Amino acid sequence: MESGNSFTSSNNPTPSSTSNESWRNSSYVVNRQTSQTTPPPAAANANPYANPPRTRGNGNAGAIIVAVFALIIGGLGLFLALSSRSGGESTTPTASNPSSASNSGYYSGNAVEFEQTSIANIVQKVTPAVVSIISSTGSNSNSLWSKLNSTQSAGTGMIVTKDGYVMTNKHVISGATHIEIITDAGDTYKDVEIVAEDPLNDVAYLKINDLNEDLPTVTLGDSKTVAVGQPLLAIGNALGAYQNTVTQGILSGTGRTINAGDSNGQNVESLSDMLQTDAAINPGNSGGPLVNAAGDVIGINTAVSEDANGLGFAIPISATKGMLQSIIDTGSAKRAYLGLSYITVTPEVAKTNNLSVNYGAYVGYENGSYGSAVKSDGPAGKAGIRDGDILTKVGDVEIGKAGSVATLIGEYKVGDTVEITLVRDGKEKVVTVTLGSL
Repeated sequence: MESGNSFTSSNNPTPSSTSNESWRNSSYVVNRQTSQTTPPPAAANANPYANPPRTRGNGNAGAIIVAVFALIIGGLGLFLALSSRSGGESTTPTASNPSSASNSGYYSGNAVEFEQTSIANIVQKVTPAVVSIISSTGSNSNSLWSKLNSTQSAGTGMIVTKDGYVMTNKHVISGATHIEIITDAGDTYKDVEIVAEDPLNDVAYLKINDLNEDLPTVTLGDSKTVAVGQPLLAIGNALGAYQNTVTQGILSGTGRTINAGDSNGQNVESLSDMLQTDAAINPGNSGGPLVNAAGDVIGINTAVSEDANGLGFAIPISATKGMLQSIIDTGSAKRAYLGLSYITVTPEVAKTNNLSVNYGAYVGYENGSYGSAVKSDGPAGKAGIRDGDILTKVGDVEIGKAGSVATLIGEYKVGDTVEITLVRDGKEKVVTVTLGSL
């Protein structure tokens, strides 16, 4: 029994070790975006946004005269405009989010638009920490037989600590016997180890060991505060070219449930709470960052839908933070859990089960035929959570709007204490849970 188990609202549900919240939308079948093509590594290229665009002059005297005349007229207009205003009042427009601060051409925060120059600034900020990951399967021997029976695939990762920890998708490095990492600057690292894989998510943590200097890092944002319609960038090793590309779109949905598999329909895995975007995600993009208008990572690009036009999916970044922090602090990869199973509450579920609230997580199974949904010696059981309770908040975050129980618990470390708000017999109650290790 694991924290975060939720089951499809069907007539004959069966327990599963992963979340499956198909009530939110029809379940997509999607393809993961690793690339099987591995052309020779391209030479390191300078960032296309590193240098300002050049201006050209053609020596046209008439154009110069017109420009000077326009400056004179423009200056007169500006003088008249300033004269009509009171006491030096600023004419600078404010951001759409009043609490956001201006930073290098763009405003921070999740729910604001890109400015005219912000995309170039964001690309400059993020891409140095976005890497290509080349995973090889088969023997490392140089024999002809080993070469004929080995395969390579290309994906993307992002550097999250200056001493070389990298996050990517599990499926990018699945079955790998050797991993290489190529930075956007063209540096290649061959001493790369798999530190951990998340048991509930398509996330893997790698470590670059052959370092002689600090590495650039991405900034992890807060995926709990995202808003549908906000602009986003997807960055990664598209088409396995070992060179970062950038696509732009919006956040088109949250809380999606998908069944993700490879292009052959194999290795299918159910993933819940996914972020949906129309920013183009292509083969090789798996494991790369989905970035907001502040240049912060809010998701890990994972898959695209084979049944829709231009829909991609990303794992919310907040769900990865607890396990990452555990690795950084202790070197041990542990994932926090509650030790219960639940059904995600919708108005339909609330009506069917005669619940007093229509959101949150109902502790129990669909038809109650699997015994208790709470592990008696687990964190939730020790804290007094019972079958039939409706969990409504993790900390001060409402379950449902910002993610499922499993996703919200994923932001904490093993041993952390967290307040869980629940409804029992129509009354609200708060319990304190010390999180255990899955």
